[in-house]
Amino acid sequence: MESKSTYSIAILLPTRGRTDSLDRSVISIMNRAVDPDNIQILFAFDEDDSVGQNHFTTSVQPWLDLKGVAYEAVIFEPLGYIRLNEYLNALALKADADWVFFWNDDAIMDTAGWDKIIASHTGEFKILSVHANNDHPYSIFPIVPRAWIDTLGYLSPHQINDCWISQQAYLLDVYERIPVWVTHDRADLTGNNDDEIYRNRPMLEGNPRDPRDFHHLRWYLRRMTDCDRLADYMKSQGLDTAWWERVKAGQQDPWVKLRENDPNDQCKSWHVAYDVGQPKQ
Repeated sequence: MESKSTYSIAILLPTRGRTDSLDRSVISIMNRAVDPDNIQILFAFDEDDSVGQNHFTTSVQPWLDLKGVAYEAVIFEPLGYIRLNEYLNALALKADADWVFFWNDDAIMDTAGWDKIIASHTGEFKILSVHANNDHPYSIFPIVPRAWIDTLGYLSPHQINDCWISQQAYLLDVYERIPVWVTHDRADLTGNNDDEIYRNRPMLEGNPRDPRDFHHLRWYLRRMTDCDRLADYMKSQGLDTAWWERVKAGQQDPWVKLRENDPNDQCKSWHVAYDVGQPKQ
């Protein structure tokens, strides 16, 4: 598939109220890139976040300008962590790149040349996954091909973006771990960034009877529908969808590769059991 994008990779970076960690994050990802001219960074700020916006204009923006990095800062009405996917979906639609990389202001890139590793997969219809703390089997920082967004019109309709995209990747058998390492400098993982942003982040997961919960029947059915749409695109490109067809026919355990990628048992059995076979109401 021939690239029609201006950039190779677009970094999606929602941020609020963080200064030092945002500096570390942006500097790490750009200083460890081999070809920064092929990277676009899209920031999301809340309109009431004067701390974040002021820091961006006085510190981050001048540094990016000096480096000649392509970037855009988008101001949103405050949506909160509970609507994180809406920030990301809006940024993804603005992206002009072959790959869209969901990044965090508490993430630090550890691998030099990470951008070339991602670019080597351009033209492939896969969800790429970096190595993060404890090697979670999900793509904690999903790297998504442009065609995925063009097909669905969004990255995720649900707040828990990494779970949503990763489960689809396993259902379609298009998940691939790449040799890129990232430190997620989050309070429960490293003890750092234990701030108000971290402590007040609601998660719509853990109560399948709640219609907003990731494992509720409505969202299960939405994931299945979206996988069918993605599979239709794959067929149009001559890509193999036999795994997905066997999953739908009940002939293939969709999570066998997830378990192989989970040496530390980070996906508790009930998290995925709800999405196997007939879901409970």
